[in-house]
Amino acid sequence: MNSLILIVILMLISTAAFIFGRKKALNAVNGKVSALHSLPGHYGWFSAVISFLPGLTILIIWFLFGNNLVDNFTLATLGGEIQNLSDFDRALYMNDIRNLAAQDAISRPVTEAMTNAAHYYLRTQENISWIFALSAIGISALAALFSIRKISPDLRSRNLLERLILIALVTCSAIAILTTVGIVSSLIVETLRFLDHVPLTDFLFGLKWSPQTALRADQVGSSGAFGAIPLFAGTLLITFIALLIALPVGLLSAIYMTEFASRKARAIFKPLLELLAGIPTVVYGFFAALVVAPAIRSSGEVIGLEIASESALAAGLVMGIMIIPLISSLSDDVISSVPQSLRDASLGLGATKTETILNIIIPSALPGIVSAFLLAASRAIGETMIVVMAAGMAANLTANPLEAVTTVTVQILALLTGDQEFDSAKTLSAFALGLALFVITLFLNFMALRVVRKYQEQYD
Repeated sequence: MNSLILIVILMLISTAAFIFGRKKALNAVNGKVSALHSLPGHYGWFSAVISFLPGLTILIIWFLFGNNLVDNFTLATLGGEIQNLSDFDRALYMNDIRNLAAQDAISRPVTEAMTNAAHYYLRTQENISWIFALSAIGISALAALFSIRKISPDLRSRNLLERLILIALVTCSAIAILTTVGIVSSLIVETLRFLDHVPLTDFLFGLKWSPQTALRADQVGSSGAFGAIPLFAGTLLITFIALLIALPVGLLSAIYMTEFASRKARAIFKPLLELLAGIPTVVYGFFAALVVAPAIRSSGEVIGLEIASESALAAGLVMGIMIIPLISSLSDDVISSVPQSLRDASLGLGATKTETILNIIIPSALPGIVSAFLLAASRAIGETMIVVMAAGMAANLTANPLEAVTTVTVQILALLTGDQEFDSAKTLSAFALGLALFVITLFLNFMALRVVRKYQEQYD
């Protein structure tokens, strides 16, 4: 059964449970709501949630483990020759069976055994999906009947609902925390594997990045260079250029729209400025590669400068334009939240509007402005498409914005694109770069948090 249809059926069961649960609660007191412990809607939601959760749980189990279950049943029908294969070859064989069942391309000639296994795979997948679907519907229906039977005027349905909501909130928080822990743990584990191939000092302080290791010792490039300094330098150079453009423009735009612009002008300019945030980054990349980079190169030729076709300046300028609405919108919200009483007090003491903005509003809104700047910096550091298309992939160690450079994220993309051997230093270096980028971002967050706390204590 289609999963979407199953979800619709479960929602219909929950809706029916809500209606009958609410109706039973009202009938139990002859419509006198004050005789109920909770509101009638609480009883309806109690029945709806109790009926929906079991079916949803079975559906999640199917999404997580259903395919593995079908694969195991299919592999169990194959001969002993398949069972003796390595885990990798067995997984590749099973992938061919799935592709054959889906009438897709496979990596080996089709045999009668594979055809039979593909037919068995389809039958098993359909049968198990029906088993899970009917189980979810049946258990949800039984849970709905059970919850409706439990309803009485003394049932503390509101307390039970609040407890379920608390459990859901704790679960979501735990998932977020565990996801972060899982990401960091995977980065650390793979980075340690990378450090078995490359010394830490060579990675952190090396001045050359050339991860093209060879498969055989007699090939050219059999020993790669994994010095990450050129990547970090390129990342910081492009981010600095972007922030140099975006920070003053974004902040001044926010100040204008909150303190000087009329309502009509604000209603026009603010949506137009925020429209920049909806443009895909690949479009910014095309704009940088086809318009900005040639314009910079032509301008350089006029004054006798030799500028590369792909330069850090082109990528930084376009990236700065991209993050302007991020800074402007967040700074706008923060400045608008400064109490009007502070403005009135400053103006009442004889300060000009400019002095009020510089000495009162900006310091009061500084924690939020710093947060906006940090978010913009993180956005710039993590950008990939603009750098690929406008700055190139050459790992040059330079502080000249007119030359081609690359960033950490671009190299991670290049290292993990295509078929890669995950035991090689080349591929594992992507995880080391990811961990280094995570540490840098964490440090920036820590420093910004200290600034925020310092000024919060002063102006709260």
